[in-house]
Amino acid sequence: MMFLNIAFPASSALPVAQFAISGLAAAARPLLGLGILATMLLVFRPILSGLLRATWLSIFPKLSREERAARRTLRTAMTLNRIARDADACSPAMAAELRAMAGRA
Repeated sequence: MMFLNIAFPASSALPVAQFAISGLAAAARPLLGLGILATMLLVFRPILSGLLRATWLSIFPKLSREERAARRTLRTAMTLNRIARDADACSPAMAAELRAMAGRA
């Protein structure tokens, strides 16, 4: 057996090489999978972002222009009323004016 190891050193090194290659392949397999996943996400990014946006809009639809205007008006009126409550103690006339403005808003 010793003579064969000297004559054919590759045959004695083959199990060690197979072990090293299998360890390297086991370590490279997840990295290769992550690389493929990243490439697919990069290639299909426009369609994936479109699907995500469509899903988001189906759950939370955009408000119409009238609804946004109504919310803005309500927010303005609530702000004026809050300022009127704060100014009520020091300046009742200004608070009354602010409440009148809130009523028109």
